[in-house]
Amino acid sequence: MGKIVVGCYVVGMVQTNFYYIHREESKETVVFDPGDFGKELYDELTKQGLEIKAIFLTHGHFDHIQGVEALREASGAPVYASEEEREFLLDPELNHSALYGRPCTVTADHYLRDGEEVTVADITLRMLSTPGHTIGSCCYYIDDGENAHYLFSGDTLFLESVGRTDLPTGSMSALVQSIRSKLFVLPDDTQVFTGHGGFTSIGYEKEHNYFV
Repeated sequence: MGKIVVGCYVVGMVQTNFYYIHREESKETVVFDPGDFGKELYDELTKQGLEIKAIFLTHGHFDHIQGVEALREASGAPVYASEEEREFLLDPELNHSALYGRPCTVTADHYLRDGEEVTVADITLRMLSTPGHTIGSCCYYIDDGENAHYLFSGDTLFLESVGRTDLPTGSMSALVQSIRSKLFVLPDDTQVFTGHGGFTSIGYEKEHNYFV
């Protein structure tokens, strides 16, 4: 079984990290948070010979979902999200897409509960419910064996920072509790792929993230 390869495109008005992952020598790929340009992202991955098998959402803010429908239509891939984020995804006021003149809603094909695992493209992901940035924010953790741990943290955990909590359903106390109880218990060598900005690791954030 080949190693997991992680790729990234930065998309949209607030430079959201769109990730795609696949096994070495495999065409099947899983993607996270298509914040915009869904058809263009599909075209780019198709040029690489990749086949999108699933779309995972970390939360429902506009800058993480604007490209979902175009990407789902082009690829036929199902969309996964947290059960707790269902209302957020369906409300353009809550998800702030209406504020920016592009009202957007998403109905996920599969709503996940905390700790639920999904295996797609020979990769097993575990959804970790991490409320705080929004009520239904979540992260996706992959334990791929020794020295191969990956976390897609959305806007919960950033490099030396955390997600904002001043938008609807946000809570700093909930966010800090989520990070401490769900993320900082992961292996220190877990690579963290954040929703915006640079990558980091759990061990680094435990030492250098003064918000937590």
